[in-house]
Amino acid sequence: MDATLLEDYLSCSRALDVSDVAWAEVPRHPLPAEAVRALRYMQDIETHTIVYVRSLLHTRAIDDPEVAAFLACWFYEESAHGRALARFLAAAGHPLKPRARSKARLGQRVEERLTAFVARAWPDFLAVHMVWGAINEITALTAYRRLAELAEHPVLAALLARVARDEARHFGFYFNQAERHLVRPAAARVARFLVDRFWGPVGSGVQPAVETRFLGDYLFSGAAGMAAARRIDGAIRRLPGFAGVRLVEAWIASGGDASDGDDRGRSPGRGDWAAGGVPALE
Repeated sequence: MDATLLEDYLSCSRALDVSDVAWAEVPRHPLPAEAVRALRYMQDIETHTIVYVRSLLHTRAIDDPEVAAFLACWFYEESAHGRALARFLAAAGHPLKPRARSKARLGQRVEERLTAFVARAWPDFLAVHMVWGAINEITALTAYRRLAELAEHPVLAALLARVARDEARHFGFYFNQAERHLVRPAAARVARFLVDRFWGPVGSGVQPAVETRFLGDYLFSGAAGMAAARRIDGAIRRLPGFAGVRLVEAWIASGGDASDGDDRGRSPGRGDWAAGGVPALE
């Protein structure tokens, strides 16, 4: 990646500024029950970032100085998103209870060890990690925009617009890194195989499958929702080796069955960047 682009990203990194959010106005506007449910899901996943980082610390991802610098900023920013969403929910009259993160399930511990093994054994591990990150970030970005449209809550819309700007920068980093690491055809083939075989929506395995299905139905149903899903898939298809890939649109069309009872949504390790070749999101 161009050193200037990386420096631009790092210089823009900061915790989400919520100092001027109209918190007192939150309860004065109706908030659909579906939006509350979606926000609980999103807040939990943002807060779960620390677990993803724990897994990545055992991979070769941290050996790349650009990726290591990015991950430090990414974790800081995602954690701030979680705190902001929790504060909004509390202001809306739906406070959250703290959730333990230290006791990983057996499946999660096995996944972390398998990820570490694959990272050590496969020199191009970063290729699939960057693709996975790009998919997750553009999905999150699109989900926040869709939630703002559906909830029709002015304070929430303003808050989510700020969160989405961060997610757009995260997507830009992952996308540019993925392009770089997928140049080698062999790396692209393996990365495509792993995504085709193991990808699932963000939060699969962290949240119950029924919640993941609800979120998919709520955000991506109807003409506008399916159009948003197609934009996600269309952006990822621009990566080397990913032409024709079917992700969110196919998952929605399938009724979300792919996430039932598995951990497929987890990563295998997990400024305007458009100048760096990121596809347009609109």
